Amino acid sequence: MLASLWGFLYSRCLRFWLKWLVRLLTGKCELQRVLEARGRPAPTALRLERSLESSKSKVLRNAVHVDEADVEKCVSDIMKEKKIEQRNTGFKTKLHVCLLQISGYKKLYLNVESLRKVPYDSDNKEHEEQLIELWNLLMPHESLKARISKQWCDIGFQGDDPKTDFRGMGMLGLVNLVYFSKHYTEEARQILSRSNHPKLGYSYAIVGINLTEMAYSLLKSGALKPHLYNAVSGLPQLEHFHQFYCYLVYEFDKFWFEEEPESIMHFNQYREKFHEKIKGLLLDYDVILTLKSPAKP
Repeated sequence: MLASLWGFLYSRCLRFWLKWLVRLLTGKCELQRVLEARGRPAPTALRLERSLESSKSKVLRNAVHVDEADVEKCVSDIMKEKKIEQRNTGFKTKLHVCLLQISGYKKLYLNVESLRKVPYDSDNKEHEEQLIELWNLLMPHESLKARISKQWCDIGFQGDDPKTDFRGMGMLGLVNLVYFSKHYTEEARQILSRSNHPKLGYSYAIVGINLTEMAYSLLKSGALKPHLYNAVSGLPQLEHFHQFYCYLVYEFDKFWFEEEPESIMHFNQYREKFHEKIKGLLLDYDVILTLKSPAKP
């Protein structure tokens, strides 16, 4: 109750007077002070985002929703609104990059969500080709005898037809599996082999789809902002989301074998523990989560 009251008073009254006092003492507005900070990009972008969202100025509040094509004009409008000279190129450049990151994150989420909503369609030639590509990448020395086959269980699907396993994550689940197998082929095959361990084994493809859901939920909640703001100078792309997914697959396999679960029946418990570990890492605004052992080109 007291925390809520303090938050209300600060946002409605104290914050304005504190900003006014600091500007009087420093001669600089809050945006200038934020963008002058040194260090990783994420703390700066996150502070800027909060400042813009809480501003009383409509120009500043709308800046977090600006499209890529309008970022340059938005930067100019903000500088006019805050009476910052246009020749201040340092401020202008940093603001431009941060706005690209902020608006790009929102656009990335929409793109990921759009792909997630595409259901796997066995009548779609492109979908079928990607599924077969996954098999060929993971099982180069074994031919798939039929489209509907128990062989799919060899790479961790639940039944004879993988399409049923993509219902939750749609094509996003398949695209991620293919991306990891294509860009980190050696690692993917090693992890698939480890997933067949007689005691600590797990269903490779099903776990991969589950990790897609984890990556998606972290993106949706905004928890992925520190990583992406640090990793990408400008607009984050779908490629960067796929790369984060690859990190999760690689790290989850290590985590699973380090934890040595009694059986696959405890998967949800360890999945949640791993999820909490990743969320904890993302609380560090200096974080960048990438594969430590990328495949050689």
